[in-house]
Amino acid sequence: MILSAHQLHYLPWLRYFHKIAESDVFVVMDNIQFNKNGWQNRNKIKCSSGWMYLTIPIYNKFQQRIDEVKIDNTQNWRSKHWNALLCNYSKAPYFKEYKSFFEGVFSKDWDSLNDINYEMFYFYLDVLGIKTKIVKASDLNIEGKDTVRLANICKALGADPYHSGAYALEVYLDEKVMNDAGIKVTLQDWHCPQYEQQFMKAGFVPDLAIVDLIFNHGPKSADIILK
Repeated sequence: MILSAHQLHYLPWLRYFHKIAESDVFVVMDNIQFNKNGWQNRNKIKCSSGWMYLTIPIYNKFQQRIDEVKIDNTQNWRSKHWNALLCNYSKAPYFKEYKSFFEGVFSKDWDSLNDINYEMFYFYLDVLGIKTKIVKASDLNIEGKDTVRLANICKALGADPYHSGAYALEVYLDEKVMNDAGIKVTLQDWHCPQYEQQFMKAGFVPDLAIVDLIFNHGPKSADIILK
């Protein structure tokens, strides 16, 4: 059984869902340490000049877990993000199909970063037709840090191999620890395929948020990701 894992992201990019689709089980690491310079509260969308960030403002506390992160609603970020999607994607072929979901998301008050990320996460899986089993790390009560914890998760769920993003070995994943636990590590081999976007005169921009793909290609999005 192939297992992969990753933190919750805001508007995740395409390779995130490619890894999920290649796995039998995907563990959402929803209670590990928050990375203020990561992608848990931001990502990139296409705009007329190339790309732009959409970032959820948060109250950042030293060494807080992702599930402890609170959103700074003193800033008008929901209106800003919704208007950015309207401005840049209203003419995309499938924007109207998904408009009501996003309009609903940005009309709600969100206190927890995890809550809005989960709300969108399950929506994307449904749009893409990904049937991979989803497990929340917060439901497992697994001890250990970093790679030791991943190895313990794999053993608890009876999974082997562990399917990892290609860059993990450079950042946090210790392959020896996994191998010593009897778990093989396989690496994701994926490069962003070129597809039709808005503002193509500005050139194709790879590795954007998943909304860029689904607004432009709708039900064909999964096929593009899995090329």
